[in-house]
Amino acid sequence: MDLYYFPACPYCRRVLRFLEGEGSVLLQRVVLRDILAEPDQREVLLRLNHGEDQVPCLVVDGVPMLESLDIIEYLRSLL
Repeated sequence: MDLYYFPACPYCRRVLRFLEGEGSVLLQRVVLRDILAEPDQREVLLRLNHGEDQVPCLVVDGVPMLESLDIIEYLRSLL
């Protein structure tokens, strides 16, 4: 799973806080992709998300998932 984010985004921070706390066991399975620090990852996100660079975006098996609460709910289901 890849999580596209940027640090200043409050919705991204919500997902990251979940991963650092309750979901910490999932950190081994989630690759963090900072689209500001890694501009090439922003391009990947744009391709995956039909031209949109909305974050946070969790990509699972090539399918993007948007909305922080939906992402947290999905991640919580994996615990």
